[in-house]
Amino acid sequence: MSFGDPNNPYGQQPPQGQPGHPQQAPQGVPPQYGYPQQPPQGAAPQYGYPQQAPPPYGAYPPPGMPVPGMPGSGMPPLAHWGLRVGAALLDGLIMAGPMYALIGVGAAVASDESTEAIAGVLSLIGTLYFFGMVLFQIYKEGTTGQTIGKKVVGISVHREADGATLGFGMAFVRKLAHFLDGIACYIGYLWPLWDEKKQTFADKVCSTVVIKVNKNG
Repeated sequence: MSFGDPNNPYGQQPPQGQPGHPQQAPQGVPPQYGYPQQPPQGAAPQYGYPQQAPPPYGAYPPPGMPVPGMPGSGMPPLAHWGLRVGAALLDGLIMAGPMYALIGVGAAVASDESTEAIAGVLSLIGTLYFFGMVLFQIYKEGTTGQTIGKKVVGISVHREADGATLGFGMAFVRKLAHFLDGIACYIGYLWPLWDEKKQTFADKVCSTVVIKVNKNG
């Protein structure tokens, strides 16, 4: 009785193709289950093939904002001059109204040394409120695109290039740039009336646009 090759003490090796032994795909035969597969060239990725990871959050501008290089993306509706004036008047009232009210009350009650001290305190509180509210409004405009007045009338300021918000630093620079709007008989504030992009001089310097938005957004 023979147990195979006498030179092989372990007996005969099972033929290839038996379970438990790696198999090689025959040349020219399509890969079967168990062989690594590659997607056909030019074919869309299917289940099981590596797929490209989606872009990270924040890679795209907000919905409705222009996407640079994308044909047909278009510019959102621009805010007309009347809306901008209305927002500016509301913001001015919110920032300066309480300050002048406190100063007025202080002046009304000032009649002697004791009441003059009270008037000074009221004036100080009003002044601190004004500057604090100015900084708060700049912060809101930089992070959300809207001051309180802009939110009420439904407009928002964004970077022209990609529709992103300005950030506190650029919003502060834009506020300073309004000096250019008033330096020549306030013509810069009137410029949106006939400008194609409805921009003031400050908008042009800072590359910003003011658009209409949903008031409930």
